[in-house]
Parts: sequence; structure tokens; C-alpha cells
Amino acid sequence: MTLPLFTTTEDPGPDFAGLIRRLRVPTHPLMSGPVATPSEGFRHGTTVVALRFADGVVMAGDRRATEGHAIAHRSMEKVFPADRYSAVAIAGAAGPAVEMVRLFQTQLEHYEKVEGAVLSIEGKANQLGQMVREHLPMAMQGLAVVPLFAGYDLSRRTGRIFTYDVTGGHYEESEFNATGSGGRDARTTIKLGYRDGLERDVAVELAIQSLYEAADEDSATGGPDLIRGIYPLVATVTAEGFAAVPDDEVAERFASLIERRRTEGRQP
Repeated sequence: MTLPLFTTTEDPGPDFAGLIRRLRVPTHPLMSGPVATPSEGFRHGTTVVALRFADGVVMAGDRRATEGHAIAHRSMEKVFPADRYSAVAIAGAAGPAVEMVRLFQTQLEHYEKVEGAVLSIEGKANQLGQMVREHLPMAMQGLAVVPLFAGYDLSRRTGRIFTYDVTGGHYEESEFNATGSGGRDARTTIKLGYRDGLERDVAVELAIQSLYEAADEDSATGGPDLIRGIYPLVATVTAEGFAAVPDDEVAERFASLIERRRTEGRQP
């Protein structure tokens, strides 16, 4: 394959989506115009949360995907590494959301290869916002994607969290946030237990508790599936980079939480 050559005025630079357009590659769904309104149900991802702690951020998401009022998938992944120092979680139309994450990951990698430097966390948030905005025609037809972005800012040496709306607007959150159908219940739980400078274990426990409470109130949010061994995904982003919390630890924390609730339920 011959490498493309561009004039200085046409060169897309580190913009991977711009490169695709210049090469006239068959249009990616996230960069297309209006699509037909789906005549039947489509898979929908639900609750994801993020909160700051002393060394960075914790991000977590339940595993359930729904199709109308039915459970379409029990082990969907909703928390992904965007690059080494950032993570993205998805809520909304499952198919376009996962494709948006893949394109976002490729965009960040492409930028780093072209520029020889890692994009700032504000730049990453802006790039994701542009992708959400390009998806607006599909969102207006019921295929909305609402991501949650978080990462570790190497210059400020702190975790940072960004939320989005369907128009691509993004807003920095100072402490925590959650999105998806169970987002309100998850935010309330985190709000009651949050304080500045949380230790890693306490922050992970609070994220897990918030998803448990959301699942208890919202039918579209999946709680721990003890029979199948399916638990929400939890990850941290610190100065050491993105790290998934081991499944064994998540399972143990849920077991302890359920046992506490069972004990509390026996009290008068």
C-alpha cells in the first residue's frame, strides 16, 4: 500500500478521523450522517461511575446490557483504558459506544505516534467531545452515547474526571460523577460516603457500593451475579497508569457487602 502524501494545507496531522476522511475510506458509523431509526430494540449499556481518591481516580461499571425491558447481555464491558494514563466508561447505545471507544483509543495512539508526545488530559477530553458531537445525528434518532472520561494528570499530579452530554459538551467534575440509567442512585451513594483524600481501598469499596445500590433501584443496572461469577468492572488510574482491579478482589468486596446487608437486615 502506498503511503498517502498531503500538501501543507490538506495534511490532517495527528487527527486520525481527519486522516480517514482525507483518504475517503468507507465512512465509519461515528462519522456518518443520519441513519435510519431502528425499528426494533437495540442493546443499551447502563451505569458507570468515577471518583477521585488520594492517588488518582477509580472508575467502575456494571455489566448488564438491556434491550427494551429484556436483559440482552450479562457480561458487557463498559470500562476501558483510553491510553496508559486515562480511562473511558460508556453508557447508552452499546454498539456505537464500543465503536467510539475503539476509535478514541486509535486517535490517542495515532496522535502520540505523529507528534511524539502524549496528548494532555484536556486534549483527550476535547477529542472525545468531538467524537460525541459527530455522533449527534444518531443520538437524535435514539442511539445516544454518553461516555465518562477520567485520567491522571501528570503535570498536576492528580486525578481528573470529565462528563459529557449528547451534543459533545464536556464538563470537569471536581470529586465524582456517574451516568446511565442508575446514575442518580450511584451518585447519591457516593455523595454520602465521599471525602477528600480517600485511600484506594476505601474508594474502590465506595464505587462498588454505589453500583450495588444502583442495581437495587434500577432494573437496567446489573448487580453482582454470584451464580455465574460476573461482577462489575473496576479500574484505577494513577501515576503508575491504568490498572484493572482483580476480579477476586471485586468478588470478595461484594461478598462482604452482601453479608453486611444480610446482617443489618436481621437487626430490629
